[in-house]
Amino acid sequence: MTEQQFIPQAYANHVSSGTVSWESPSNIALIKYWGKKKDQIPENPSISFTLNACKTTTVLSYSKKETISDFDFEVYLDGERKPDFQPKIKTFFERVFVYLPFLKQYKFKIETSNTFPHSSGIASSASGMSALALCLMSLEQQLQPEMTTAFFNKKASFLSRLGSGSACRSIEGDIIVWGDNETVKGSSDLFGVKYPYAVHDNFKGYQDTILLVDKGEKQVSSTVGHNLMHGHPFAQQRFAQAHENLSDLKPILESGDLDSFIALIEREALTLHAMMMTSMPYFILMKPNTLEVINKIWAFRKATSLHVGFTLDAGANVHVLYPKTEAKSILEFIKTELAIHCQNGQFICDEIGFGAKQLQ
Repeated sequence: MTEQQFIPQAYANHVSSGTVSWESPSNIALIKYWGKKKDQIPENPSISFTLNACKTTTVLSYSKKETISDFDFEVYLDGERKPDFQPKIKTFFERVFVYLPFLKQYKFKIETSNTFPHSSGIASSASGMSALALCLMSLEQQLQPEMTTAFFNKKASFLSRLGSGSACRSIEGDIIVWGDNETVKGSSDLFGVKYPYAVHDNFKGYQDTILLVDKGEKQVSSTVGHNLMHGHPFAQQRFAQAHENLSDLKPILESGDLDSFIALIEREALTLHAMMMTSMPYFILMKPNTLEVINKIWAFRKATSLHVGFTLDAGANVHVLYPKTEAKSILEFIKTELAIHCQNGQFICDEIGFGAKQLQ
């Protein structure tokens, strides 16, 4: 598909006012995208587990205005007005206006809440932007009722990407691929697609316990970090590596080879941070406790032969990944050995999920 196919024809229906609500999950990339081109196009493909418990709920109320003017909206988080959220939403509206031409015809109230602590280092932009995109798509579906579910999801993912790149991987589940590549048929730079190939039962119900090592605001935003890949001395090798790792992951997911899975996802996580440490300017988002956790995971895995691994986002927190069949022993290890490295002992138990849901 091309961008042009997401530009609607004249709408069949008229809607004066209403309310829609969606909950959309965060996701955790196994193969990372780092570096992007114009219009939120990724430099390399990524693949992610959709999460289940870490999600954003957004309620969108709308009423038709008498005169068409600029974008008109208010944003609330947990019932509190958030003027500081306005610029990001306005930028999003500007990017998607050509695809949602009704945006200036309505006054919107956007009410949002997260199941995880705000600024906890979990990708709230992914869940938040995807939930908002889905709400807007529900309004467009009322204006254009012949829209298919497949097109609805594809356009929601496309719009989400224009708000936050990784948000395009939160619409569906349980494994989503974003970025054009030779390994996954039907993959696209424009939106996420469901992973279409066989997945071993070892990966069903896979667990993700998120250790909140540092809940402070990152000293370098993801947007700045992505931009530092322009002219990065190792950028092209990294982009090629991501394609190779995606190709290598396909037989791993099919066979259920957990040792190879752990080796690949940990190398991906460390490569992401290696890119940050070798950019100019360079920066380190890991904290001392991040390294303490990683070393303890390695030692525990060697001592027990249990299949516990980790991945990292662009921050200090650690996603501890492990199969459901080994959850009891590994969760006990997390509580007794790893929780002490978390701020206030906080961690979140999550697992692989199956995408966003519309709420009544």
